[in-house]
Parts: sequence; structure tokens; C-alpha cells
Amino acid sequence: MRVIAVDYGDARTGVAVSDALRSMCGDAFIVEEADAGRLANRLASEMSSRGADTLVLGNPLNMNGSAGPRAEKTAKLKALLEKRGLRVVLWDERRTTVEAARILSDAGRFGTKRKKKMDAVAASLILDGFLLSEKHLAQPDNSHQGTEAHP
Repeated sequence: MRVIAVDYGDARTGVAVSDALRSMCGDAFIVEEADAGRLANRLASEMSSRGADTLVLGNPLNMNGSAGPRAEKTAKLKALLEKRGLRVVLWDERRTTVEAARILSDAGRFGTKRKKKMDAVAASLILDGFLLSEKHLAQPDNSHQGTEAHP
């Protein structure tokens, strides 16, 4: 099953979809929707049509880890998504927008082109972080190999 990651914004929301093997980003795009209820419906539709079982929702915490107004809006969207029967995982998205801006600058994207791609790139960074974490958790713990005493 695929994973969908979301960088939630007021007017534009970045969406990234994993490949079927849950190993990398297969598609990234933006959804222009200001209404949280309609956005939740659109995301539920994307989950269904793309065969995704998990939605990773970027959680915009403050740099000190506290929740501010954006995190509260995100929590409300999470509740709307869960009411639609979706499995939602909050993911710390601190610095993803900064990293997305750097990636786009390095690629020579500025102005309007950059603004339209920023949220999709940020969503792909959220997805990448989640997928890497999932792989890490699935790895057996080999940290004790070779440390046991043998008779």
C-alpha cells in the first residue's frame, strides 16, 4: 500500500505519493483548496484512488517543539481526516519549507515557478522522512552482533 504525505497550507497544500513499494516519492503535486472540509474530502479521494493506507500529515511545530496556531489548524484537519476513516500520522515538519526553498533555488527555480512547487517539494520531504523512518524501524537490530561470548 502507498503512503500519502501532506504539507498543509491555507490556500495551497502539497501532496506527495509514494511508489507501491513504499520506497520513494512517485508523484508530488499541489491542491489549491482553502476549505478544510473540502480538502479532507479531496485527500480521502486521493487515498482511495491511489491505494494508500496511510496519510502522513506535516505537523508545523515551533522550533522549540511547542504547538502554535498552525499546529492547531493541522490538528483540526487531522480530526476531519480521521472522521473519514483515514489512518493519519502526524510528522514533525520543522525546516521542510526551508529545505524545499534551498532545493528549488539550487535547481534555478525562482518567483512564481518556485512558489507553485514549494509545497509539493515540502510534502515530498515529509514523505521521504517518513519512509526512511519506516525502513529503519523495519530493520532488525544488529547492534549486538559479534559481542556475545562464545565457549
